[in-house]
Amino acid sequence: MTAHCPEDPSLERHFKGHRDAVTSVDFSLNTKQLASGSMDSCLMVWHMKPQTRAYRFAGHKDAVTCVNFSPSGHLLASGSRDKTVRIWVPNVKGESTVFRAHTATVRSVHFCSDGQSFVTASDDKTVKVWSTHRQKFLFSLSQHINWVRCAKFSPDGRLIVSASDDKTVKLWDKTSRECVHSYCEHGGFVTYVDFHPSGTCIAAAGMDNTVKVWDVRTHRLLQHYQLHSAAVNALSFHPSGNYLVTASSDSTLKILDLMEGRLLYTLHGHQGPATTVAFSRTGEYFASGGSDEQVMVWKSNFDIVDYGEVLRVQRPPATRASSSGTLPEVDPLVPPGRGRSQESMQSHSQEPVSVPQSLTSTLEHIVGQLDVLTQSPSWSSG
Repeated sequence: MTAHCPEDPSLERHFKGHRDAVTSVDFSLNTKQLASGSMDSCLMVWHMKPQTRAYRFAGHKDAVTCVNFSPSGHLLASGSRDKTVRIWVPNVKGESTVFRAHTATVRSVHFCSDGQSFVTASDDKTVKVWSTHRQKFLFSLSQHINWVRCAKFSPDGRLIVSASDDKTVKLWDKTSRECVHSYCEHGGFVTYVDFHPSGTCIAAAGMDNTVKVWDVRTHRLLQHYQLHSAAVNALSFHPSGNYLVTASSDSTLKILDLMEGRLLYTLHGHQGPATTVAFSRTGEYFASGGSDEQVMVWKSNFDIVDYGEVLRVQRPPATRASSSGTLPEVDPLVPPGRGRSQESMQSHSQEPVSVPQSLTSTLEHIVGQLDVLTQSPSWSSG
């Protein structure tokens, strides 16, 4: 095994300010802001530019469970144990609008790709869809029989996927408001779910320590990973569609190569459970949060040197028949308007990144424990 090299993910920034476990992280479109939610009832908006003061938004009356930037980055949504959703303007004023309809903890919030609506999931066993600008509740999806942990729109906005403590993942048609399919292969509560950038697949994480990938057209189980030694709490697709990052209560993050169906990296950064993880919109960075109250920003390094190319070119999926059950061929991935301009990318890449002196030992610890693992995961072809 070689020493740490430029292709390995590297810890770039370390944000401290939350006073309890971090529950959720999300980058803005231009990667200039990173939002986080916490059990301390606050949202933080961190600036990727060094030596820039973060914003702390107080307003929720209980733990903040989820955060999501609108596609434009001009709005920031949050959900809370206080049963409300808030939409914030992520500037120094931090003004917010409150949305009420759920009767229990809101676990998840996610904007549609056009920014016109957003979807929430709650312990009241419902998934709800809301109008962003009319500021009103639109309709509920109500077939889950236990808490709903997560709900996401498909990239084209036509489908919604939800994950629940009833051990199912459900796929919904937004227009007809009907459940199209229920995926029942998880052996425990399903903690998180998201769409592949192509919209053709979904990945779900579970308390049974697994990650499963299904084709939403054939409903076939494509891949099954049993790599973590504790619950998988969150996952995020790289915008190229070729990689998946996971966060687990075993304290690690893992990066999977979906084309090869194998584990690429295990990252030891958090002390205690890693609760959340999210790639930036170009995939150049990913952020993680944990029960240790830390927010960490990592530079991906492992995929494409020119991150602008992610917005236009996708590495074709493996065409050989693979025992690891490769993903099906996918359509062009990133919808128009998702990418940031070359100008902003270039100016951003020239900004020096400062790491506090106190972090040296932490960095050495992480680099020392960075596992470059190549063994194949357990898999299933359905």
